[in-house]
Amino acid sequence: MTEFWLISAPGEKTCQQTWDKLMVATTRNNNLSTNNKFNIPDLKVGTLDVLVGLSDELAKLDAFVESVVKKVAQYMADVLEDSRDKVQENLLANGVDLVTYITRFQWDMAKYPIKQSLKNISEIISKQVTQIDNDLKARASAYNNLKGNLQNLERKNAGSLLTRSLADIVKKEDFVLDSEYLITMLVVVPKTSYTDWQKTYETLSEMVVPRSTNLLFEDQESGLFSVTLFRKAIDDFKHKARENKFTVRDFQYNEEEMKADKEEMTRLSTDKKKQFGPLVRWLKVNFSEAFIAWIHIKALRVFVESVLRYGLPVNFQAMLLQPNKKNMKKLREVLYDLYKHLDSSAAAIIDASMDIPGLNLSQQEYYPYVYYKIDCNLLDFK
Repeated sequence: MTEFWLISAPGEKTCQQTWDKLMVATTRNNNLSTNNKFNIPDLKVGTLDVLVGLSDELAKLDAFVESVVKKVAQYMADVLEDSRDKVQENLLANGVDLVTYITRFQWDMAKYPIKQSLKNISEIISKQVTQIDNDLKARASAYNNLKGNLQNLERKNAGSLLTRSLADIVKKEDFVLDSEYLITMLVVVPKTSYTDWQKTYETLSEMVVPRSTNLLFEDQESGLFSVTLFRKAIDDFKHKARENKFTVRDFQYNEEEMKADKEEMTRLSTDKKKQFGPLVRWLKVNFSEAFIAWIHIKALRVFVESVLRYGLPVNFQAMLLQPNKKNMKKLREVLYDLYKHLDSSAAAIIDASMDIPGLNLSQQEYYPYVYYKIDCNLLDFK
């Protein structure tokens, strides 16, 4: 279960008391959740006006950063196409798995100095994550183009004889080359029609060179035969072949072109390998950065919301609950009983299905305690 509930409640006589009460209610007899204290440092409060505005801005920033975290994670899964189990081991925050990072969260003083105002900290995060988002778009676009071009070439070299490239199948000696009068054609013949082909190919049109056919290659359905004829008989031969369900492939043996195609394939393949390592490293580093930023936003939101709800001086305990999946409903009820005294209107709101003007929370998400969900299940495997 990778869902966490980040909540806060006002300190009683001490914040430790608030914590102890929660532990008794949720773990002593009923194993409703695994709990950790969530450490938020002494941030600068600023004015009430700023806090109210910031509350809305942080909600938007939270959604934006979450979307970037998910994008980076999903793109990592796309790039590591053959090894999706490896994806999880690359999705780390500060070198540890996400659950460990969240449950042992420590504010990063170097990245987000707490002497700065809350607004400044949120702007630092916003700039940083916007940069990651832009870089991801550019890198993904370059890599996807490369991958797409390579796949197109690979597709050309696979598939049935009727459509695939023949360049890697045929050899120079299969053709009569540099002749003014003669030309070698390539014909796809269904396996069931081999006998018909051998019997009829010399008489499909005039001017077919006797005994000039050779089987060059087979796939599951058909074979590729060569046949040599006079150039002036080409159109007639094609027409008659079609009537007999033999397919003439338009193919000119051109060494230069074939060499260029091969080189292009090798170049694209090498480029893809070259870009793969650095791209995975970039994704790993920036996933970590974005995820860390996201959890810092959750911390900012808890701080701002707690001050707005519980007032000054700052006195609240932030707590991280990992609900036991089977008991989520029960846990909600226990938390409600524990904290309903904080806000008498919350009961009405929980039951109401109407919109409350000016309250920009969906009813289901409003509780008498400060609450934010953190969902670490970031991948949407196809």
